[in-house]
Parts: sequence; C-alpha cells; structure tokens
Amino acid sequence: MTTSADLPLRPGIPRPATAPGGEELPEAPPAPVADCIADSAGGLTFDVEAPGRAESWDAALLLRRRGGRDDSAAGELRLPLVPAGHGRLRAVLPSTVVLPEGRWDAYEAAPGTEPVRLVPGINDLRTITDRHPDPGRGSVAVRIPYTTKHGNLSVRSWLRARHAEAGDLHVRDEELAVEGRLYGAVPGPGAVAEARCRRDPSEIRTVPVAADGTRFSFTLPYPEFAGPWPGGDEPWDLWLRPSAGAGAVRISRILDDVADKKAVFGYPARPLSTPRGPALIGPYYTVDNDLSVRVTEPAAGKD
Repeated sequence: MTTSADLPLRPGIPRPATAPGGEELPEAPPAPVADCIADSAGGLTFDVEAPGRAESWDAALLLRRRGGRDDSAAGELRLPLVPAGHGRLRAVLPSTVVLPEGRWDAYEAAPGTEPVRLVPGINDLRTITDRHPDPGRGSVAVRIPYTTKHGNLSVRSWLRARHAEAGDLHVRDEELAVEGRLYGAVPGPGAVAEARCRRDPSEIRTVPVAADGTRFSFTLPYPEFAGPWPGGDEPWDLWLRPSAGAGAVRISRILDDVADKKAVFGYPARPLSTPRGPALIGPYYTVDNDLSVRVTEPAAGKD
C-alpha cells in the first residue's frame, strides 16, 4: 500500500507545460519548509516558513499516523499554527501530549484546502542526542523528527511503559556482549535475556543477566544459534525479562537522535559453524530500532 510518505514532494512531480488545450499551467507552489526543535523533556516545536501568511491564525500543523485510517481521530493530531514573527508560523507538541507509537507524517492544513506535506528544514536535536530519563518514571516517550526517503518531514514516536535501552555492544569472535539500562523496572532475581527465533517462537535461547541498579549486561554465545539454523536469513529478537515470572521487555535503542538505526549502525558478522555448513552471525537494529541477532549465509551476510 502506498502511503503519503512514499509520494514524492510536489516540486518533484512532473507537470506538463501546457494543458490539453494548449493553455499554460501555473507552476506548483513549493512545499512549505518546517524547522524542528526538540527539548530535553520530549517536546517538539515546529517553525513553518510562511511568507505572505505569517499573520494567519487559521492554519494547523497536522500529524497523521502512517498506516492508520485518515478519518480516524486516533490517527490524527492537529496543533494550531500561530504567528511567530520573522515570516513564520509556529506549532508546539508538548511532552505532556500523548503521541502513540508509530510514524507520523507532517502536513500544513488550512481551511478549504487539502493538507500539504511539510519539507524538513533544520532539525535541532541536540537536547536528545544522549537522553537519560529518570529510570523510575512509569513510561518512556520519545519523538524524533526525520526526513523520509522522498524528502518529507515525519516524526517517529515511541511510547513504552517499560523500556530496555541497549547501550554498548561488544562483538567478539564467538559471542555478543550487551550493556544497557532498564526503565520502569529494576532487574531482580532470575533476570534473563531471551533471544527469540522469529521463524519459530518456540525456539528461545536464555542467558542470565547481571545487574547494577537499573543497569544490566549479558553475553550471548554464538554457537547456541547454530543448531536451529535452517539456512537462509534467520533473525532472533532480543528481550529482557527483569525477574522470574515478570513480563519480557523488547531491547531497543531509542534514546538518541537517530530515527532509523538499521541504515546507520552496522556491526561485524562473525563466522559460525553449523550442521548445515558455514554461516555468519551478528547483531543489527530493526526498522523499529529494536535489537536483534541474525544468522545468515556467508554470501548474504551484510547488515
């Protein structure tokens, strides 16, 4: 299904120079540009360039959840755009306003017209480069503005009651050592890390977790993944179970300014001997910035 994020910007849409009757067509107006500033609490401020409209009070910044229904109230959030001086309109998304987890495409909406996709200007994300929320808080909320593959402005939102933030990853010849921090809970007796086979959920590899307050660490021995490998591409998703009997928490890395780590963070894959022959194994981040391990054939072993 094609979403609004997959559509090219209006300036890039090929337009005929004339109408069928030979009449010249007006050029499409440029898409409005929005600068975005993040604050340390998780709020976002959008400054939209609006020459000729800078005193308007009837426009809104529309965030539309990708994959949702356009007529669903839960899939849209409207923020008033108000004059901010210097030829700009401003909208504020406070940290206290809940933005459900997902990808939200940004538009400028005015009465009587179709919403227009915003183009990113300057994203000032210095305050969220290395966030350290209070580990005792009941939830973790993260919003990161980013540029889509077609040059539009969107916001990636995470909202998790408990969160296991991945820190340093130490890739060794036969093991992966993971460090991190748990939010919304404290690792206790019986804490374990689980690697769950995406193909077969009954295949789970469990290792003990060492904890120091809310900080945790564990080591995954690579040979444990050799037996179940059927060939091809085999992902294993990493979870943290804070204590015996507690619900597991997906291990992710979201407390920085990188919205899509799969395209940015690369880790080496190590050789793995399996009953089916040689393979490669290594960690990677998924499209949702969740941490996983992948076993694959040597020819295809690229993250």
